Amino acid sequence: MASPDIESPWLCAAGESFCGSFNIRVEEGNAADILHVLEVPTSSVPYNCSIPKPPPLPIKPCTKNKYPNRFLHCSFVPKETKDVWDKLFKEGNGADVYIITMDESCIQAHSSILSIASPVLGNILQQSKVKNGFKYIKIPGVPHEAVYAFFRFLYSSCFEEEDLKKFVLHLLVLSHSYLVPPLKRVCEYFLEQGGLTKENVIDVLQLARNCDAPRLSLICVRMVVKDFKAITSTEGWKIMKRANPALEQELVESVVDEDSRKQERLRKVEERKVYLQLHEAMEALLHICRDGCRTIGPRDKVLKGSQVACNFPACKGLEALVRHFSNCKTRVPGGCVHCKRMWQLLELHSRMCNEPDLCKVPLCRHFKEKMQQQSKKDEAKWKLLVSKVISAKKAFGPFSARHAGLL
Repeated sequence: MASPDIESPWLCAAGESFCGSFNIRVEEGNAADILHVLEVPTSSVPYNCSIPKPPPLPIKPCTKNKYPNRFLHCSFVPKETKDVWDKLFKEGNGADVYIITMDESCIQAHSSILSIASPVLGNILQQSKVKNGFKYIKIPGVPHEAVYAFFRFLYSSCFEEEDLKKFVLHLLVLSHSYLVPPLKRVCEYFLEQGGLTKENVIDVLQLARNCDAPRLSLICVRMVVKDFKAITSTEGWKIMKRANPALEQELVESVVDEDSRKQERLRKVEERKVYLQLHEAMEALLHICRDGCRTIGPRDKVLKGSQVACNFPACKGLEALVRHFSNCKTRVPGGCVHCKRMWQLLELHSRMCNEPDLCKVPLCRHFKEKMQQQSKKDEAKWKLLVSKVISAKKAFGPFSARHAGLL
């Protein structure tokens, strides 16, 4: 429970002074029908629709951080320049390097361009021997089309979107192995922006770990945590479970941790809602005792019995609680659950009130005097409750009292 369960031997005379300070002008309702004081009805305050719409934002030039298709459709290099380099690669004019792929096919290239585009390829070419005027580089284990797309990118930064979709994992490995950061960023971006699926996320996660792509790795882990049940049924998970049990354990622990954090967040949200409702109950109590509300209020106020909806969300439940408390024969804390709740609300108000001598809430000063007789343990509980109620009000802002039901 949000409020501490504190029982004290309150005097019956104090209860009588409470009853004498109110002018109740409706018949007493059944105690079983009393609403919980923390019940928050739907807000009756209409939303202001007269606020004009803001002007449209200015159009900004294309940047890679704001537009997801930047890598596929935007470029600051003239098309003619890219076409020249693309043509040089495809025709192989003046080539002095042969690239041998896994199916024994050859791709022609130029050692000077490869050395500039990739320091790793530059070192390999320096150590390669010349045979019949050509140097040879062998790239096994990668499909010919993926190797072709990789070396084409080294020349012109061009690629076919279909090749990227089909060979993105091969291109990620090649760009990492041969130190080609631009292509590596393209592959990571493509995977982050929709290239991840339930079937490939485990493979991508393992590649991201091996290829030093921490952001992509984090996105993969989040996807696994979000849809853990479906992903554990994929073939990729089953293979990973056999080959890398440590990663499986890590992902299972991540799911457990995320579930714990989610439960903790929900618990804190519900706790803040209770504290906020307590604050609204304090506002409604002060409103009833100072101004009166509809058919209940202090003796010095003439009430007309108007049934207009009140702006204080907790007012309806609190009115029913006050009526019950005024006529209850038990009234002793611990003897009636409704009266016990009223005692606690009155004490909470007293601890939050800064003007007990001028306050119109019954027993406010009485509770101030009783504080000096309480134990340190009870005092600490009440101080903690007061601080959390005040903090919840500040956290939700000035409009929280009207929209608490929307949380």
